[in-house]
Amino acid sequence: MPGCFKKTLFALASLISFVSFILIVVAMGIPKWMTGKTLCKTGADLVNATDPELVKFIGEIYYGLFRGGKIRQCGLGGRRSKFTIFPHMVKKLNTGLHVMIIMFLCVAIFFSLVSFGFCILNAIEVPYRAIKGPAGVCLWNFLAGGFIGLAVTSFMAAVKLHHLTERIANFRENVFQFVILEERFEDCFWLCVASATAHAVNLLLIAISVINFPKIKTKTEEANVTAEDIMY
Repeated sequence: MPGCFKKTLFALASLISFVSFILIVVAMGIPKWMTGKTLCKTGADLVNATDPELVKFIGEIYYGLFRGGKIRQCGLGGRRSKFTIFPHMVKKLNTGLHVMIIMFLCVAIFFSLVSFGFCILNAIEVPYRAIKGPAGVCLWNFLAGGFIGLAVTSFMAAVKLHHLTERIANFRENVFQFVILEERFEDCFWLCVASATAHAVNLLLIAISVINFPKIKTKTEEANVTAEDIMY
């Protein structure tokens, strides 16, 4: 049976793994990975809009991995619309990269659950095989955090290098052209970053659990036996 200290560490690690799993699922389901401001360039150029008038041509956009929405401002008031990435819009994006982001997160979800199970096992008993012990827990946490890191990095590459926001804003826009004035990573993106950080914390906890701390020994007083004591 593991000691009380190790039980506590593995129980905490299992809780962190489960929280990481919840964070990834929530991040994938909510369309708030990125928000931004768009300028209807075609409309502004048609009327030669100056700085005070540009407000009438500045809209908003937000999106996640599967869906999003936008407000089009082309001088005649805002028009709200919602859209889905699959199955039509993904053809206009970098399909391979977008699918890889989703796959990375799905694999991370799997390894987070595996880490959760192994942490529970180590909190209950000392596994016979090394792969089921702290070494295995470290491996699953490293893989989960690594795949989350790949997903986050890939999403940043899609936004910054492949102009993901601009592609989405101009999807099926045959008349007007939109340019991106501002982009901002939102809560769901940072939830994934927090999930990767949670697995890094787990690695630290497992490293602490395998440290053999010196035990405090109490010195027993040696009995002084004299010749007189033996006589009596």
